[in-house]
Amino acid sequence: MSTGEPLLLSPGTSGSPSKHQASAGLSVGSLGCLCQTDSFSSSLYEDCDTTSLNHVDEEEVVSRICPESNVSRGTERFQSADSNFFNRLSVECSQKERQQKVSWGGAMEMQRSPSSLEIRVVSSSQPQEKPNHFQRVRNKSSQFEDPFSSEHDPRLIYINDPNRTNDRYEFTGNEIRTSKYTLITFLPKNLFIQFHRLAYVYFLVIAALNQLPPLAVFGRTASLFPLLFVLFVTAIKDGYEDWRRHRSDKNENNREALVLQSGDFQLKTWKNICAGEVVKIHSNETMPCDMVLLGTSDPNGIAYIQTMNLDGESNLKTRYARQETISMISDGSYSGLVKCEQPNRNIYEFTATMELNSQRIPLGQSNIVLRGCQLKNTEWIIGVVVYAGQETKAMLNSTISPSKSSNLESYMNRETLWLSAFLLIICSVVATGMGVWLFRNSKNLDALPYYRKKYFTFGRENRKDFKFYGIALEIFFSFLSSVIIFQIMIPISLYITMELVRVGQSYFMIGDTRMYDSSSGSRFQCRSLNINEDLGQIRYIFSDKTGTLTQNKMEFQQASIYGKNYGSSLQVTSDISYEISTTESSWQQGRKPKLGDNVDLVLMSLLNQPLIGEERLAAHDFFLTLAACNTVIPVSTENSPHLINEINEVGIIDYQGESPDEQALVTAASAYGYTLVERTTGHIVVDVHGERIRLDVLGLHEFESVRKRMSVVVRFPDSIVKVLVKGADTSMLNILRRADDDGLHSSLHAKIREATKNHLSSYSSEGLRTLVIGSKNLTDAEFGEWQERYEEASTSMTERSAKLRQAAALVECNLTLLGATGIEDKLQDGVPEAIESLRQAGIKVWVLTGDKQETAISIGRSCRLLTQNMDLIIINGSSEFECRRLLVDAKTKFGIKSNGHISDSGTQNIELTGVIASDKSESSERVTNFSDTELALIIDGSSLVYILEKDLESELFDVATSCKVVVCCRVAPLQKAGIVDLIKSRTSDMTLAIGDGANDVSMIQMADVGVGICGQEGRQAVMASDFAMGQFRFLKRLLLVHGHWNYQRIAYMILYNFYRNAVFVLMLFWYILHTAYSATLALTDWSSVFYSLIYTSIPTVVVGILDKDLSHITLLHYPRLYEAGLQNEGYNLTLFWITMLDTLWQSLVLFYVPFFTYNISTMDIWSMGSLWTIAVVILVNIHLAMDIQRWVLITHLAVWGSIAATFLCMVLIDSIPIFPNYGTIYNMAASRTYWLSVCLIIVLGLLPRFLCKVLHQTFWPSDIQIAREAELLKSYLGSWVQGLTMTSADNNDFRQLLCDPSLWAMLIQLLS
Repeated sequence: MSTGEPLLLSPGTSGSPSKHQASAGLSVGSLGCLCQTDSFSSSLYEDCDTTSLNHVDEEEVVSRICPESNVSRGTERFQSADSNFFNRLSVECSQKERQQKVSWGGAMEMQRSPSSLEIRVVSSSQPQEKPNHFQRVRNKSSQFEDPFSSEHDPRLIYINDPNRTNDRYEFTGNEIRTSKYTLITFLPKNLFIQFHRLAYVYFLVIAALNQLPPLAVFGRTASLFPLLFVLFVTAIKDGYEDWRRHRSDKNENNREALVLQSGDFQLKTWKNICAGEVVKIHSNETMPCDMVLLGTSDPNGIAYIQTMNLDGESNLKTRYARQETISMISDGSYSGLVKCEQPNRNIYEFTATMELNSQRIPLGQSNIVLRGCQLKNTEWIIGVVVYAGQETKAMLNSTISPSKSSNLESYMNRETLWLSAFLLIICSVVATGMGVWLFRNSKNLDALPYYRKKYFTFGRENRKDFKFYGIALEIFFSFLSSVIIFQIMIPISLYITMELVRVGQSYFMIGDTRMYDSSSGSRFQCRSLNINEDLGQIRYIFSDKTGTLTQNKMEFQQASIYGKNYGSSLQVTSDISYEISTTESSWQQGRKPKLGDNVDLVLMSLLNQPLIGEERLAAHDFFLTLAACNTVIPVSTENSPHLINEINEVGIIDYQGESPDEQALVTAASAYGYTLVERTTGHIVVDVHGERIRLDVLGLHEFESVRKRMSVVVRFPDSIVKVLVKGADTSMLNILRRADDDGLHSSLHAKIREATKNHLSSYSSEGLRTLVIGSKNLTDAEFGEWQERYEEASTSMTERSAKLRQAAALVECNLTLLGATGIEDKLQDGVPEAIESLRQAGIKVWVLTGDKQETAISIGRSCRLLTQNMDLIIINGSSEFECRRLLVDAKTKFGIKSNGHISDSGTQNIELTGVIASDKSESSERVTNFSDTELALIIDGSSLVYILEKDLESELFDVATSCKVVVCCRVAPLQKAGIVDLIKSRTSDMTLAIGDGANDVSMIQMADVGVGICGQEGRQAVMASDFAMGQFRFLKRLLLVHGHWNYQRIAYMILYNFYRNAVFVLMLFWYILHTAYSATLALTDWSSVFYSLIYTSIPTVVVGILDKDLSHITLLHYPRLYEAGLQNEGYNLTLFWITMLDTLWQSLVLFYVPFFTYNISTMDIWSMGSLWTIAVVILVNIHLAMDIQRWVLITHLAVWGSIAATFLCMVLIDSIPIFPNYGTIYNMAASRTYWLSVCLIIVLGLLPRFLCKVLHQTFWPSDIQIAREAELLKSYLGSWVQGLTMTSADNNDFRQLLCDPSLWAMLIQLLS
C-alpha cells in the first residue's frame, strides 16, 4: 500500500467533524522538508530513524499540536492549509531538492524501484495543452517528477468510453516494444552503436586509407577483413538478441483478455486494448495494463496479487475496489470519470480521484493493479484501464542498470595510448627516413630499386611511368602507409577476445555448484559480463546487514510490557498445543500454532487472567496493536474462503505481508492468543482467546521514513475510538504522554518509561530489532478534527502525502506507552568465517544499516567484524560543530594523518567525554602509542547529514580509511550511496556493495561492483546488481577464488595481446628500415590479417578461460594470496614496459636471424616472409606455453593446434597460383636451414625471458609462486606416499602430515 493511503473512508463512521482546522505550517516529528518523498524500506523498519533534518525538539512540536489539557486551545494553533502555505512549501522543497541533488546527506529515501529515487517537487501551474505522446511519457531519469503540475492537469479516463478518452489525449495503445531494431533500421543503427568504440573508428579509417591507390599497402579486400569480421560477429550477436526480443514482444502483444464490448466481455488481444476500456481478469491471469479496480469476486472488494514480475517479490499483496464502485458490477452500468496523475515510474504510489454519481472518491496505490502482476486467490476482478502499453509503470521501469567499465580496461586504455604514441613515432621514423633517402637519391631514382620512375617488367606495365608525387607527398604517403602496415599495434582482436573470455569465465562461475543456495534454489548469476576481473581487486566491501549478513527471517524473542521484560523463559514449541497449566481453556485446545513459535510462560499466564488491572489491560492493548496495526493479510491455506467461521483452527491461516517484521509480530500475537483472522477495507477481525473482536478501520497511516511509525484508527464494538501506533524508539518516545496532575500515576508512568528504555538498550545490545508500541483513546473532538483533516488529505490531488502526515500528527501524540518488542534476525550460515577470510585477504568490510547503533555493534561482534582488541571511535553528533569536534578529537587521539594513516606518535592530549569507547582496559598513561592499534568507526545517519553535506568529508575520509572496520547505522539509502562515493571519489581502490533490498539499490549501483542477494525482500537488489547470489558466504569464494582467477587471466591476456601484436609490428619495422623505408612487405596480405585473428587468437581465449595459477583449495586456505590483485601484481606499468623490452628483443631476433642466415643467398622476399610468419607464430605460442600454469587437453589442442593450423593455412595460401607467393612453402620446407633458423629464433628469442623467470622465482619468489610450489610438492609427494604400503597408524599420521599444505608452504618459504 502507498504511504498514507486510506484503507477505508467508511461513510458510516463519519461523526460530527470538528470545525477546528489544523495548521499545515508546523513541522511534525522529524519531518524536515515536506516534499513528497514517501519511501518504502523493503524491511519495514530497517531504515527507521535514518536522518533527522528537522532539529526542532519533537516533544516541543507535539506539545504544540496536542496539549495536555485543553484540546480546543491546541487546535486553535492550527491554521487552514491554504494555497499560500503550499506555495511556500513547494519553494522550500525545491530549494532543498536542488541542494540534495549534489549532496548525499538528506533524508531522501530510496523507493522500492530497481534504479530510481523519488524526489518530488511541486511545479508551478502551466496552461493546459493537448499533450502528445512524447510529452506524456516521462523521461526515465533518476528522479520522479510531480504527477500534477497543477490541480487542472490530470489524466482524464472516462470509464467504458475509450473513444472519448482517447479522442482528447491520443493515448498510446497497449502494444509494447522492447526490441531495438527493425529490418530497415538494423544495419544503420547497429553500425552506429558499434562505432561508438573509438578503436572501430580507427580501423575503419585505416581500411579507408588502404583503398586509396597511393596507400594500397594490403589488398583492398584483405584490409577490410578484420574490421568486417568483428562487425559481423557483433551484428550477429545483437541481431539474435533482438530477434528474441521481437519474438517475446509478439507473444506478449498477442495474448488475449476479456474486454467489455457491446455490453458483454469478449476476448481481445492485448495490443488492441486502450485506456478507458473495462477489462476482466480471472485467477492466475496476468494484468495486460495498469487498471483501477472497480470490483472483485470478493464481496468486500479484496483482490490478492503477486508482483514477482514487477519487483521480484513472491509474497501476496492486497488491492481493494472502492465500495462505491462495486455496485457497477451488479448493475452492469459502467460509467464515471477517473482523474489520475500522468504516467511515471513510481510503482509504489498512485494519486487519483474518481467522480461517480456526484461523489469525489479518493484513489490510491491500493486501488490499482499494474501490468505484469498476477491475480492470486481471487476468482476474478474487473477494472478500468488508466495506463496502457509504453505508459504503464512496468514499461517505464524497464531500464537497465548503469553500465560499468573494468578497472583493467582503464589501464588498458592508458597503455593503448602509449602504444599509439609509439606507433606514431615509428611511422614518423619511416617517413623521415624515406624523405632523407629520397633527397639523397633524387637524381638516381631511375636506377635504384623501390622508386624507379619507370617499371621494368615483362608485362603490360613495362616502361610505364611510376606515379611519383614529389618528396613532400611521398613522405606524407609514407607516413600513412606505415600507419596502415603497423595498424595491429592497436589490437582490434583484443576487444572481441576479452568478450569471449568473459563469457567463458561467467559460464564457469554460474556453473560453480559451491555457490548454489539449496535453501532458496538460487544459483549464482552474472548479470554484467564486463567487470569479471574487478572481482580480483576489491579493497572495500559495503554490506547491508538485514537480509545480507542476517537471514531476514524474523523471530519474536522478547517483549517489554508495562515496564516488565518477558522473554527470559522463552520456550520453542514443537508440539501441537501449548501446556500452560493443568486446566486449558477451550481456545487453547483448538489452536494449532506453527512450529517454532516462541512463548513465554509467565506472559501467557498473565494473558489468561481477566481484563482487570492496568498491567493486564496494557498487555491486552499491546498484543491487539501487534495484531491490528499492520498491513498483513490472513490467507487460507486449506482452500477455505471463510476464515471467520474457522477461527479456532489457526493452523489454516497463513499471513502474507510485505515485511518480515510485520509477519513476525502478527505470528507472535497469534501465538499468544491474539489471532488476526480477517482484514477487509472496512474492518479487522481478531480472535482473542476464542472470542471474536471486530474493529472498524477508520483510517490507516502506513509506515514511512519521515514519521518512522505506523498507526491505525479503529472503533471498538463499544464505540470507543482508539489509535494504535508502533514505530522506532527515536520516533515514539518523543510523542508519549507527559506527566499529569496525578503524581502517583506520573511516577509510575516515568518508571515504566525508564524501564522500557533500559529494555530497549538491552535488546539492541543483543542484536535484536526493536519497536515501541503505544495507543491512545480519542475524544469526539479529537476524532472529528482528525477525520476532517484525513478526508481532506485523502482526496487531495496535490501534496497528498504531506497532508496525510499532518493528519497523522493530530492523533500520534500523547500516547500511552504499552511496551516494546525485540525481534531476532539470525546471522546467515558462514558469515563470520567469510568476513574473517575477507579481512585476512586485505579487504575492508564496512556495514551500512538502518538499525540502531547498539544492534549494529552487537551484530558486528557476532560476525567477527568487531573484535575485543579494537578501539571504537563513535561519531554521533547532532550538529555540524559537534561532528567536526568529534572527528578532530579522534584524529588527535589516534594520531591520524590527513592521508588516512596512523602516525607512529599518536598521543592523547585531550579529554574525550563519551566520544571514544575502548574495549581495552583504560590506561592511566597520558601518552599512548596507537601505531599498532586496530580502530573501528561507528557513525550514525544524523552525523552523516552534516558530514556529507558540509566540508567535513575529508575529515571523515581520514578517520574512516585509517580504521579496519566502519559501521554506519541509521543511514538512509542515499547516504549509503554517499559513503560509497566518498571512497570512490578519493581513492583508486575498487569498491563492492552487497545488499538484498530496494534500499540497497543506490549503493549497489554506485559501487564499482554490485552484488545482490536473493533474499526475503524481493529481487530489487538483484535486478540492479552486476552479480547475484543466494548467501553472503558465497562472496568469499567469488572474490578469493573466481576473482583471483579472473584477474590473473585477464591481466596476463592483455599483456600477452600487446606483446603478440607488438612483436609482429616491430619485425615489419626492421624489415622496412632495410628496404629504403618503403612500404614493401615480405608477408602476404592474408598472413598479416590471419595473424591476430586465426593463428594466435584461439590459445589466448582458451588460456583466458581455463588457466589456473592455484587451486581453489589453496586460495581459500590462504586468503592473503588475494592481495596480489590489490597490489596490481598481475598488471602494472612496470610489467608493461618489461614486456615491451622483451618484445623488442624477440623482434630483433625474429628479423636478424633469417637476415644474416640468408644474407648471401638468392632467397626472394616471399620465402623470407614465409619463414618469418611461421617463426613468429611458433615463438608467441611457445611464449604463451611457458606461462601456462594448468595444462588440460583443450589447452594442448589450442596451443599446438594453432601452430598446426598456421602451417595448414600457409600451405593453402601458397597453393593458389594467382598469389605471388605460389609454391613458396613447398620449397622452404625441404630446406634444413629453414627449420634450423626457426629453432634458433625460438631459442634465442625466449632465452632471456627464461633466465629472468628462473632467477626471479628462485631469489625473489612471490607468494603465489611459493603457494604453487607447495601445491606441486604436495601433489608429487602425495602420490608417492599413496603408493607406499601403509599398515600402521604411524604411517597414516605420516601421510596426513605430508599432505598438509601448510607444512609445504612453510618449507618452501624457508628454502626460498
